[in-house]
Amino acid sequence: MTHRRMSQSLLRTAHQMLLDGVRGRDKSPGQYRSAQSWIGPSGCSIDEASYVPVRQEQLQNGMDRWEEYIDQTAEVDVLVQLAVLHAEFEALHPFEDGNGRLGRILIPLFLFQRKLLASPDFYMSSYLESNREVYVEKLRGISRDNDWTGWIMFFLEGIRRQSFSNESKAKSILLLYDRLKMELVENMRSQYSIRALGFLFQTPVFTSTTFVKQSGIPKPTTTRLLGLLRELSVLTPIRMGRGRRAGIFAFRELVNLAEGKEIL
Repeated sequence: MTHRRMSQSLLRTAHQMLLDGVRGRDKSPGQYRSAQSWIGPSGCSIDEASYVPVRQEQLQNGMDRWEEYIDQTAEVDVLVQLAVLHAEFEALHPFEDGNGRLGRILIPLFLFQRKLLASPDFYMSSYLESNREVYVEKLRGISRDNDWTGWIMFFLEGIRRQSFSNESKAKSILLLYDRLKMELVENMRSQYSIRALGFLFQTPVFTSTTFVKQSGIPKPTTTRLLGLLRELSVLTPIRMGRGRRAGIFAFRELVNLAEGKEIL
């Protein structure tokens, strides 16, 4: 995988991709905000806001300094630097929408750039969401009390906890693959059982049309395999196909394992 330097250009590109077809797609994807923003309860005025980022006239200068800090590698611990970068990004609040989502994405991208990860697959969302009140308070503590130590300790503890959680989850996914590999070979009695399993681990939620096109399994065989996978309770139907409308299926066990909770 190619290492692309973390930069404002990468940030804007990632933001544009992030908002494509989802909430915020009408709020200038890939462009810095052009008006004052503030954070607080829905519908609150700027006077009622819990936090007010820099004015739009100062935003570009702030982002330039943020980008310069990325390249300051001498005598800076990588994880401490990441904690500062994340906090400063959230404080600058450069986009009209999607700042929280993008700020979490920046964490694995930075670790990947610094070669602490083989691929950008480290996710802190569950830690930050389960400790959201503390997370917000620690960020506020920086601007209110200049408490960088409290924020950095909180962030590093998150890295530690999420590392153990992610390792455990990865091991569970490998065990799931090994178990199903044996079960499907025995019960499906098809030369395509392993190929079908590989597809499920790559695309745990999919349409029957996608399975036909991307699994590499002959079309006449796919319908039978989908039926067998449902009979074995590997697949859960989300929407049954009807006429030209393709059915939607989910690899429930993998989805719930990856999410760390029952969502299907």
